[in-house]
Amino acid sequence: MRWLPAFLSVSLLASGSFAAKKSTEERFKSFRAKSLSSTPIKLSDPSYRELTSTPRDYAAAIVLTAMDNRFGCQLCREFQPEWDLLSRSWTKGDKAGESRLIFGTLDFSDGRDIFMSLGLQTAPVLLLFPPTVGPHAAASPDPIRYDFSNGPQVAEVVHSWIARHLPDRPHPPIKRPINWVRWISTTVISLGSITAMFVAWPYIIPVLQSRNVWSAISLMLILLFTSGHMYNQIRKVPYVAGDGKGGISYFAGGFQNQYGLETQIVAAIYGLLSLAGISLVLKVPRISDVKLQGVAVIAWGGVFFLTYGFLLSVFRTKNPGYPFALPPFL
Repeated sequence: MRWLPAFLSVSLLASGSFAAKKSTEERFKSFRAKSLSSTPIKLSDPSYRELTSTPRDYAAAIVLTAMDNRFGCQLCREFQPEWDLLSRSWTKGDKAGESRLIFGTLDFSDGRDIFMSLGLQTAPVLLLFPPTVGPHAAASPDPIRYDFSNGPQVAEVVHSWIARHLPDRPHPPIKRPINWVRWISTTVISLGSITAMFVAWPYIIPVLQSRNVWSAISLMLILLFTSGHMYNQIRKVPYVAGDGKGGISYFAGGFQNQYGLETQIVAAIYGLLSLAGISLVLKVPRISDVKLQGVAVIAWGGVFFLTYGFLLSVFRTKNPGYPFALPPFL
């Protein structure tokens, strides 16, 4: 009867191997059936351990999250709809289960022990458990962690990440539902805009055809760009700077430097000079009263003289060697 213990040992070993092989298939079928009715599967501590136990001939993508408001996880709430969309699209597109991938979600309130055993201090955490046996078995049974700090956390990005780590199997595409509210609102806004343009067109045409309007726009653009606006945009200059004495410096020294506020001041000077020149050329000659016309000439001439003198003083501030000046800015 000495052969009996040896026979029992071999039988138990063979039955154990068979049971283990059957166990992983049964686990996949069980979780697959649950995912067809509701995906991602809502996990708990026991179901998480069962799903991720080895050996396994399937893959599992699990998000560990904290949706309770007391945790204040804004990223968890933002990512959950994208995770739900990804799992539904993948499961619906892989009805035969050829990709052998199960999606799950473990909330902190349902899996405190798992969070503590993994030493997690933040959420969400996405773990991809590769197969440990079968044709797609990975070299390491350890889960792969997704980096939430890289780019927007949308379903398409996570889909690409999962597909990259699960090659040689189907990767069902993501199908976003039609946003009817957006389509309807866009249509209503477009039709309303067309109607408003049609009604207001007779009033808009005279404005568009006005020479004064286009002259004013052209003049503002000329003043904007001649005062150094593009220089500020390219060099990213500061708006103002300190003068080293506790005050503020509005003008940068040298003709190769300038501040943001300096550009605005110079543009205002140019604008006032243009207004004075245009008034002297166009408006003053149309004044019928001789005395009033003389007052207007003196007034606009004084504005022109003082403004130009201030502009020369600005040049002298930027470059002390500038030789020209006008009173009272000497």
